[in-house]
Amino acid sequence: MRTAIITGAYGAIGKAIARGVAAQGYHVTLAGRNEQALEDFRKELADKTGNSHISTIAVDFSQQQEIKAAAEKWSGPLHLLINNAATTPPTRMETPQGIEVQFATNVLGYFWMIGYFSEYMKGLDDARIVNVASYWAGDLDLNDLEFKKRHYNNDTVYRQSKQANRMLTVAFADRLKQYGISVLSTHPGDVRSKVSTRLGHGGWESPEEGADTPLYCALDPGLKGVTGKYFAHRHQEPCPFSMNNDEVERLYELCGEY
Repeated sequence: MRTAIITGAYGAIGKAIARGVAAQGYHVTLAGRNEQALEDFRKELADKTGNSHISTIAVDFSQQQEIKAAAEKWSGPLHLLINNAATTPPTRMETPQGIEVQFATNVLGYFWMIGYFSEYMKGLDDARIVNVASYWAGDLDLNDLEFKKRHYNNDTVYRQSKQANRMLTVAFADRLKQYGISVLSTHPGDVRSKVSTRLGHGGWESPEEGADTPLYCALDPGLKGVTGKYFAHRHQEPCPFSMNNDEVERLYELCGEY
């Protein structure tokens, strides 16, 4: 049985992604911070899909040690990792380690999940990592990733994190292709969610519409072997942020210093 981990699994888009993956018969592991929310959705997902192979991992994606511990407990293999968890606090906050929360969760969380869990994906047939990013991306400053110098505006910080997700997709694609692991990034649909509401964007698409392109990148057999690409509305689109190799490598190096 093929296996999958979905982060941010009890959010609006996360739930729809999980339903789509579970319906394909995967053993799905739902990952997020809230144990009760995970368990409630686990029961709902098993009931609605008829798939009894649903499990949970409680983990805070802003905490490297929690991600490392979860990976150490994993009994592989892992065929699919969907990084979807995100946050966008309205005011600047720091983790106990002193890292700005949005950067820690939205960027380093993806970085650490891939770094630790990709070990269980090496050499498998059609192993994929899908990073849920956004078209709402930009404003990256490699000299101020944590907004210590710039004014904190959660919209700007979120945009930076989504640009970083798209850039790190290319960095990891280059490093993992030798192991047969594909890494893709995607813009989900515009869904009213906790994150979009905090950003003031609302949303007009259903969760299922929002999950459509991430699921396409995760499951479509025609994308086997495709890596390092960005997709929106089921179409591969050029990503200007990923074309500067020096900046992509510098971002990867900076993330590795945490």
